[in-house]
Amino acid sequence: MPRVLRFEELPGLAGREVALSDWFAVGQERVDAFAEATGDRQWIHVDPERCRRESPFGGPVAHGFLSLSLLPAMLDSALRIEGLRMGLNYGLNKVRFPAPLPVGSRVRARWTLAAAEPVAGGLQLTWEALVERDGAEDGRPVCAAEFLVRCYG
Repeated sequence: MPRVLRFEELPGLAGREVALSDWFAVGQERVDAFAEATGDRQWIHVDPERCRRESPFGGPVAHGFLSLSLLPAMLDSALRIEGLRMGLNYGLNKVRFPAPLPVGSRVRARWTLAAAEPVAGGLQLTWEALVERDGAEDGRPVCAAEFLVRCYG
């Protein structure tokens, strides 16, 4: 169940973890569809047999950009903003992929509102998103990003 916030209370939440997304499955079908959509068919993503033989990961891993592309859906599953007329993906600042994402894993995102700055007609939200893998033994995220969203009430 997503957390519900009012548009006007967002600036007061800057610096705090605000929400946690649902879990998202990252199976081979999703990886293959992403490979097809982007043209990135590198064998470490789409050839399970070769991965078992040659990859240091023991199986296929998802594209880093696939984990990044899930951010809008993860934010939507985590948060509803009352009084929001429209939100636009504005860009990214820092993006890193600190750990591999084995195919067959589940991921979710922790959302910290780093900043809520006024822009003409709304707010620019800077979200610190940490995408964590279910069962990751070392605790490293598979993606860490500053995700910029322009919100208009």
